Amino acid sequence: MKEKPTNELDELLDSTNPKELGKYLKDNRDYMADEKKAFYYYFKDVIDDKNIKLKDVYSFAGMTESYGGQIIRMEKHCANRDTIIKLCIAGHFSWDEINRALKLYGYNELYSKNSRDACIIIAIKNRIFDFSKINDMLEEQNLDKLYEE
Repeated sequence: MKEKPTNELDELLDSTNPKELGKYLKDNRDYMADEKKAFYYYFKDVIDDKNIKLKDVYSFAGMTESYGGQIIRMEKHCANRDTIIKLCIAGHFSWDEINRALKLYGYNELYSKNSRDACIIIAIKNRIFDFSKINDMLEEQNLDKLYEE
């Protein structure tokens, strides 16, 4: 079966009224992402839009393709929120994109009232995607560095 592009589903939703929701869900059941696939598809869509390859994201994040792939596909659930943050930073995600990725993965969003998160947010907002520079910023504020695998 051929996949239906997200933008095609978006267009269908745009013209669907609440009474037609059941029909929409039934007609498009095969194209709906489960929770695990939702993170993977979202992550892939963001890096594809930025013309970044998954293997480069893994490399920038300091992970093997095998381990990074298991995390992205949610075959192996990572126990550390920093791992998802690092993958997102390696993919040059914006603050909003990181928050959506964290939420889809099951973690809390970056929170501006958390000192460590605020430091990461400032780095991202200023397009600092170099982990050593981010860790330096964190250390200067006596905050924990990004988790090393």
